[in-house]
Amino acid sequence: MSQEIRLRTEELRDAGASLRVLDKVLLTGTVYTARDAAHKRIFALLEEGKPLPFDIAGACIYYAGPTGTPPGLAIGSCGPTTSGRMDPYAPRLLDMGLAAMIGKGERNAAVCDAIQRNHAVYFCAIGGAGALACKAIKRCDVIAFEDLGCESVKRLQVEDFPVVVATDCTGGNIFTQGRAQYASV
Repeated sequence: MSQEIRLRTEELRDAGASLRVLDKVLLTGTVYTARDAAHKRIFALLEEGKPLPFDIAGACIYYAGPTGTPPGLAIGSCGPTTSGRMDPYAPRLLDMGLAAMIGKGERNAAVCDAIQRNHAVYFCAIGGAGALACKAIKRCDVIAFEDLGCESVKRLQVEDFPVVVATDCTGGNIFTQGRAQYASV
């Protein structure tokens, strides 16, 4: 049975073990944006033994590339991008302590295994609703790779940012479960 949960992002590391597929979560706290180009640069830093732009341990990464900021808002439209493009990077980041990821779409088996192994969680945000999502973002600061524009790494302060648990640490997976449920009808 799914539930609605209010959760602070700094609690994600401990809360991951209790979250289950279809739980509706309202996140409050710090979330970092990183897409394809940022992940490539993060991995280059890892290979060079250099410090990362933020502490991966306990962090939540939102796969998003926000648009320009209109007057009166902290950020422009900020919807999720397809998570599968970050699948080559996610297992290592999860093994380094990444607590959660937010995006859209299914993850590969290696990512799902790493989620289980690390008691992490993968959330889905509503695709196509970036203009609504930005209303839950109260502050946005570029913290790395500014030259990447919308794909730079940003530190977001979110308040009641709506997500749904898509993959949990017990092996629950909204995508496989949904297909199985549909096939049984």
